[in-house]
Amino acid sequence: MSPWRCFLQLNNNEQQTSLALKDVTESTFEAEVLNSPVPVLVDFWATWCGTCKMMMPAVEQVGTALGAEAKVVKVDAGQPAGQAIAVRYGVRSLPTFIIFKGGEAVTTITGMTTKDKLIAAIKAA
Repeated sequence: MSPWRCFLQLNNNEQQTSLALKDVTESTFEAEVLNSPVPVLVDFWATWCGTCKMMMPAVEQVGTALGAEAKVVKVDAGQPAGQAIAVRYGVRSLPTFIIFKGGEAVTTITGMTTKDKLIAAIKAA
């Protein structure tokens, strides 16, 4: 399937963009991310971001591949509930992936990347 066809399918079916990942907001960020006993990959994305939608299957695969070894969550930086978190961590473009360990941001990856690079960054954290 061509990348454009995949992009169009995702745009036409919003439900496909967030089936396996937990949404985190300002009210749940501390409990889900900062206080997590395992490393957390936070995917900063927005519904209007085509690249974010193209990355979503790879991000979901990261969560599946790592299982209990790490947690993968998402923050909708295009919504008020996620904007404050994005500003706090200096997110200036989407998608941005920040890996947290022990309550601290330890690695930031911006833009398109691969599942394997995300997994390697989480394991290196």
